[in-house]
Amino acid sequence: MFHDLINLLYPSVCHICEAELLKNEELICTSCIHDLPITSYHLDNENPVKKVFYGRVKIEKATALLHFRKKAGVQQLIHDLKYRGHREIGTYLGKWLGAELADSNWMNLIDVVIPVPLHKTRLRQRGYNQVEDFGKELAKSLNTDYLDTVLLKISATQTQTLKTRLSRWGKLEETLKIQNSENLAGKHILLVDDLVTTGATLEACAHKLYEIPGMKISIATMAITD
Repeated sequence: MFHDLINLLYPSVCHICEAELLKNEELICTSCIHDLPITSYHLDNENPVKKVFYGRVKIEKATALLHFRKKAGVQQLIHDLKYRGHREIGTYLGKWLGAELADSNWMNLIDVVIPVPLHKTRLRQRGYNQVEDFGKELAKSLNTDYLDTVLLKISATQTQTLKTRLSRWGKLEETLKIQNSENLAGKHILLVDDLVTTGATLEACAHKLYEIPGMKISIATMAITD
């Protein structure tokens, strides 16, 4: 009864269209879910996410849940997650993609889920890593561990003004550090992030993780830019 009263006074609204949510809806209304551009890339091993990294770094598998388009619903979701404190969106998207992966040939391949790290200054400003809850839900669905103490960001990334991708990647890799990796040799890591754009950050993280002997790396993100 108290919960119903709260909902009456402060109704939950859709994070995309801001319509009041019905009783059986969570975070996003049924109409907006229907309109979200799902990729289903986890069913295609040579998909556009994996192709981003061709000739740059070896990736076993790669996927993104959604297509990211400017001024559209996915952009609103990621903005609310990163800048408005709505961590529940990361949980929601992680459960969604996790269910897809668990029902595919990704199941039983992954040994550990590791997030792209935030520098401590950014972490302090935001209060959380926006991919933490997403990654934890993927780990649950894949019945594996989530580790956020292996890959660290030890210095803030500067504005990228260097001329070549190689120099940009080298600069990014210098901001990263590996620790607590003694038991990860020969493991298959799922590296997770919110968005694939140029792939430079994920590429640098993957190169750094390859310092661990015998490593295999796959990638999963909430979205990829078209």
